[in-house]
Amino acid sequence: MPTINVDKAELYKALGQEYTTEEFETLCFEFGIELDEDTSNSERPIVNGKQEAPQLKIEIPANRYDMLCFEGIALMLNVFREKTPLPNYRLVAPKDGKLQTITILPETMKVRPYVSGAILRNITFTQDAYDSFIALQDKLHQNLARQRTLVSIGTHDLDTLKGPFTYEALPPKDINFIPLNQTKRMNGEELMQFYENDKHLGKYLHIIRDSPVYPVIFDSQKTVCSLPPIINGDHSKITLKTKNVFMEITATDRTKLEIVNTIMVSMFSQYCAEPFTIEPVEIISEHNQETRQTPDLKPRLAEVEVDYVNSCCGLEAKPQQICDWLTKMCYTAKPSSEDENIIEVLVPPTRADVLHQCDIMEDVAIAYGFNSLPRTSPNKASTIAQPLMINKLGDIVRMEAAMAGWSEVMPLILCSHDENFGWLNRKDDGETAVKLANPKTAEYQVVRTSLLPGLLKTIRENKKHSIPIKAFEVSDVAFKDLSLERKSRNERHFAAAWYGKTSGFEVIHGLLDRVLLMLKIAFLTREEGLEGKKMDYEVREDPSKPDGYWIEEIDEPTFFPGHAAAIYLRLNGKQVRIGEFGILHPTVLDKFELRYPVSTLEINLEVFL
Repeated sequence: MPTINVDKAELYKALGQEYTTEEFETLCFEFGIELDEDTSNSERPIVNGKQEAPQLKIEIPANRYDMLCFEGIALMLNVFREKTPLPNYRLVAPKDGKLQTITILPETMKVRPYVSGAILRNITFTQDAYDSFIALQDKLHQNLARQRTLVSIGTHDLDTLKGPFTYEALPPKDINFIPLNQTKRMNGEELMQFYENDKHLGKYLHIIRDSPVYPVIFDSQKTVCSLPPIINGDHSKITLKTKNVFMEITATDRTKLEIVNTIMVSMFSQYCAEPFTIEPVEIISEHNQETRQTPDLKPRLAEVEVDYVNSCCGLEAKPQQICDWLTKMCYTAKPSSEDENIIEVLVPPTRADVLHQCDIMEDVAIAYGFNSLPRTSPNKASTIAQPLMINKLGDIVRMEAAMAGWSEVMPLILCSHDENFGWLNRKDDGETAVKLANPKTAEYQVVRTSLLPGLLKTIRENKKHSIPIKAFEVSDVAFKDLSLERKSRNERHFAAAWYGKTSGFEVIHGLLDRVLLMLKIAFLTREEGLEGKKMDYEVREDPSKPDGYWIEEIDEPTFFPGHAAAIYLRLNGKQVRIGEFGILHPTVLDKFELRYPVSTLEINLEVFL
């Protein structure tokens, strides 16, 4: 969870009350946050010749972006303690009625397609407020914005700029400006070289460095406001004397873009001459129909069931009582006029984390008091679990293989494309394997369609051990299946591999017979009429023939010619190929760097359910 440092004296002043460490720790617990440390009695650093003032280090839940700064913590605690009314965030147009605009050019789609904006008029910064303003940007960049890859914030002194603004994407050499706190003018390429060893900004350069165009925001005089997500221009930097703040926020994620904009303006609009007022900015984006006014500060309407809240919290509260509790958590709520079991809740724009009525129910519990909730016995909800049938079947097969002297292995479910196909002399038809869209390494490109690559890699890494090596695995493989909503399906397979100086074909055959015997499947002899020559798993019905399994020779490139067989099963008159076993082809052994023969077995367990 993020940890926020706040000045102890200033926070207690904002709360209008002095607390002991234990009292404030209790308040934090009641609100659902945690006091990590009070530095009053600790050794504190010397800053500008003075010892740092006592700090409170407060842990904030990762979903509460509205509490990542001093202002948010003080406001939420005051509303919770019913010392402050709910803030009323309002959009106020300028006196002439003409909004500032940011026009997005289509070229930005290549690098960072979205932008949002807002203006804080007649704001007054103190040194503490200014520091908090900068710190909140850093916290949002690190957490919600994922190191600026999703969202980046630019803040400017509006009085040094002249609208309307444009958001463009240009080749690096065509962008020239003086970066923040520098004196030398640079183009995009020079800026990348200048900051590549910078401890703070160097880690963000990779976001756009390899792009043919860089995003840039200009005012009407072609003054560069910022080169997102790297740095602002020095021309429009904010100081303690700044009265009008222009915020431009660029992003690759539209949802997080608006969340960041809302959090920034809602937290610091309280310093405006007219508190909690924000001037909107018009975004003109005709190429992708994203023209709109930002920020959107309208609360969202949500509905909560009274019975649901009471059952989860163990209460018997009336709708109006729940509404009163929700007011302490910055909601506006009222009982529905149409259904007495429904409460209509207006979720404030700062609470992007509220997605379901369970989130509101949690806030009801906080407002009521965790320690005040009725104690109930967990036995009321106790159940006796049962394993899934496929897991139970897997455990039976796993136990039999282990009792037969085989060792279980658990390799990864991801493998490279070559390991899954080429190294086994199998072809990829493009319709079988689930492939990763953005694999980080060549070793993890597809979800395996066979357990053999994992077994063979395990044997390869353990060649130093004595032979023979007898390994098996019971686990899932995955296949594309466009008929399903998720477009893929899992299958539970059993596979085994023998590695030794002899082929071990008869040992693998014996393991197959043992496993199927324990599953009470009879072996059939002199069976005719099946073609075991291709990898199909078609089910055929013939009620006149007995149930059981049999094997037929196959000629597949994975195996040594004449030393492989397909396994067929008939259950309830339905027959299907369930797998194959045999001695691996020498080229397969060579790819997996194995010097001795290997015999393998693989069957599909799902057909036995």
